[in-house]
Amino acid sequence: MSSHPKAYFYRKIVKAKLYIDALYAESIDVDDIASGGHFSKYDFIRQFKKVYQKTPYNYLKYVRINKAMELLHDGRSISDACFDVGYESLSSFSGLFKKETGLSPSQYQKAYREREASIENQPLGYIPGCYSEKFNWKKSNFEEIPGD
Repeated sequence: MSSHPKAYFYRKIVKAKLYIDALYAESIDVDDIASGGHFSKYDFIRQFKKVYQKTPYNYLKYVRINKAMELLHDGRSISDACFDVGYESLSSFSGLFKKETGLSPSQYQKAYREREASIENQPLGYIPGCYSEKFNWKKSNFEEIPGD
């Protein structure tokens, strides 16, 4: 391994990440990724974690959960989101989703819909304070006007 420059190994690690990004919904095997990059399994995991602060498995979970969140935002059903991101068990997916986000998929989807409705009903309430301060806007400028 010492006969190759560091850039060679970083390219292999980046290629592995891109592989996970592209094929997150497939059954991905760490052994296959490691051997494709000419690493031992354990060296690959160690190097990947060094670069991305996550093991390949934890990175895969991260990508899948984030993709599932996007699907839930788009109104997809929980079971569709589960299967579309590569999980085969709805109960395992729901448990992992709750562990990672703090909410079950249905709670997450409901909270997202409620927030979107709130933004729609009171858009001025969602302007960041730092932005309003930049233009010297007073808080009263954002209150709803009675009778409008």
